[in-house]
Amino acid sequence: MASVDAEKFRLAVLNPGGRDHEQHFAENRSAAPNEHAPVNFHAYAACTHGAVFRETKRAIASGWPVLLLLRGDFRASERALAELKKSKNKTAVALKETGAHQIAQQLSDPARFARLVKIVGDANGGVASTPEAADFFRSFRDDEIDFIPTPYPIEDDNWNWAMENRSGIFVGTREFAVPSRNHLTALLAAKKLSDTTKEPVTVFNVDRRRGAKLISEIGFRKIRVHEKRMNYRAYLGEVARHKIIFQLDRSRVPGQVAGDALLCRSVCVGGDGAIERIAFPETCGEKRSDAELIEIAGRLLTNENERRAVAEGATKIAKEKLSFRAGRETLARFFASCAL
Repeated sequence: MASVDAEKFRLAVLNPGGRDHEQHFAENRSAAPNEHAPVNFHAYAACTHGAVFRETKRAIASGWPVLLLLRGDFRASERALAELKKSKNKTAVALKETGAHQIAQQLSDPARFARLVKIVGDANGGVASTPEAADFFRSFRDDEIDFIPTPYPIEDDNWNWAMENRSGIFVGTREFAVPSRNHLTALLAAKKLSDTTKEPVTVFNVDRRRGAKLISEIGFRKIRVHEKRMNYRAYLGEVARHKIIFQLDRSRVPGQVAGDALLCRSVCVGGDGAIERIAFPETCGEKRSDAELIEIAGRLLTNENERRAVAEGATKIAKEKLSFRAGRETLARFFASCAL
């Protein structure tokens, strides 16, 4: 597809009955403070100057192709797809939760799984934010399925959080209760790195007293613990202050931890998310042990030239493969290939 066609392409992302309000992403306009940032599934709409909808009739009225998000028990998604098919809107579907543990949970209920198989078969195609989710779709549909990583506004100066004089280790995960996140193990590794390099550690605690007690038991010498959530821009400002973003996540998620690192022009160490594997091939957790990742992190904390080289390399990859331009062109080609 010619790039001029991609420039005209607009996408409606539909999360039927979802919590996020309707949001339009016009050209040359950044998200207002009270709006959702152009990341995760909002990024698929934002990179095309499209919109996110929660009402099916509003998505239909746009006249654009639709990316229908599948979540919960899939009943709302099933009803929305029936309406979209009647209106002749070209519709692809995507799992809203795509971590390995989340896909496994969705497979655990036979009725829900059967509903999912039918929805994917009835749609015009399927978009996956991870290679594993694409393979999952292909296990019961062999055409019009594509892995399209969530794009990031890497080329937009409004989302460039580069910062000089960085210090410390930012722990990118925050869930103690999800085993594949390996959050506790990451904190223990961060303590080891901090003891060796004298770099402070920053972590967000969303588990309240239980999380605070676990963090206290680890016995950090230098740690900053954030107990309250921040809006996304403030959060990026916090991430950008650090030399590295460290994690030991093995959940096969889309990879927002690495995406945050890209916007901060920083380095992500560890994690096997889709963005990690694409943008940080030399420091991600793919086929690397925890010990190897700790060694890499220690080296980057003490070698500014190497750290800068990894960050610049990641930015170069992101501009080519993960930018809004790349996302828009890939989505335009994909939807053009889907038959009604």
